[in-house]
Amino acid sequence: MFAADTSLVSRVLPSPNQGERRGAGRPDCLILHYTGMPTCESAVTLLIDRKSEVSSHYVIDEAGAVLQLVPEARRAWHAGVSQWKSERDLNSVSIGIEIANPGPDGGSPPFPDAQIAAVIALCQDISARWRLRPERILAHSDIAPARKRDPGERFPWDRLAAAGVGHWVVPAPLRGGPLFGRAQEGPPIRGLQTLLSLYGYGLDVTGVYDKPTETVVAAFQRHFRPELVDGQADASTVETLRALIEGL
Repeated sequence: MFAADTSLVSRVLPSPNQGERRGAGRPDCLILHYTGMPTCESAVTLLIDRKSEVSSHYVIDEAGAVLQLVPEARRAWHAGVSQWKSERDLNSVSIGIEIANPGPDGGSPPFPDAQIAAVIALCQDISARWRLRPERILAHSDIAPARKRDPGERFPWDRLAAAGVGHWVVPAPLRGGPLFGRAQEGPPIRGLQTLLSLYGYGLDVTGVYDKPTETVVAAFQRHFRPELVDGQADASTVETLRALIEGL
């Protein structure tokens, strides 16, 4: 047992799936997930099962109750194989928050208002204590775009931003079709890849609109332009990306 890191926690339920942070040993980002399981209880059962080898620092149930499973000073096992900028051990530099929601396999139900209010409050609390920058509040799909979609395009990042949580701009309106086609090559593709990499996505600058590029574009859209998530870089996607970079 350990003491909760914040008064927002309603219950501490220790998970054995944790360890020492590596390297600098200080969290500098938040990673938001959905549980992707039918119930919050089933997700918590998995996260505290030694055999599962997965965990998170926090779980927020549908009613907004906050459970803490791993102390913030410790390394929880929530990010998996991932990358953001030059960092490839996101578990050592992040705090993970699992948000109870079954995701697409469960019909992608909306996140309840009470739950989102709790997410906002917890992110505000953690960000203030660790002095996290807004652009360091990320989706699991941002850091592992080839493997993960959570917390998904139905997650209300705009509502978090309105409360001062996360980096956000109003997405540029949809218009026209894709600017680039799959397998297209050339300097414009290299420029798009450079912008995505500059923002933080793990993407090689090849000059070819290949499958990894399409996957990263879809991850970007899922977080920042959720109206249409198709992996195709249209004018809205590129303009939104440029606006975000200009706002850093």
